[in-house]
Amino acid sequence: MVLVLLAAASLQSGCIAVAAGAGAGAVAYIRGDLEATLGNPYEAVAKAADRAIGQLEFARISQRKDALSANLTARTAQDKKIEIVITKVGDGLTKVRIRVGVFGDEALSLAILDKIKANL
Repeated sequence: MVLVLLAAASLQSGCIAVAAGAGAGAVAYIRGDLEATLGNPYEAVAKAADRAIGQLEFARISQRKDALSANLTARTAQDKKIEIVITKVGDGLTKVRIRVGVFGDEALSLAILDKIKANL
């Protein structure tokens, strides 16, 4: 029965990779989106993401931010669109979603997340 369930799960469309447990520090790559929950204040994460875009030398396209969420859009040298959405979950807890291109790019998304974390 377990083998049947595992086989059925592997045939599902989309890509799912989970790297960490639940709560702060959780990271999941699902259908082209990298989602991470960071144990840092929203403002600090928004500033770190903005710095990461500059450090990675991406072309800034747009930036929208209010007290609860931020949306940063940039493009790579290969003209891939990068969208970073930062959402305040609670005090000291922030959700980050990164999407690269139409279908996603897990390696580049993880590199962006690592650069954001390095700036915290």
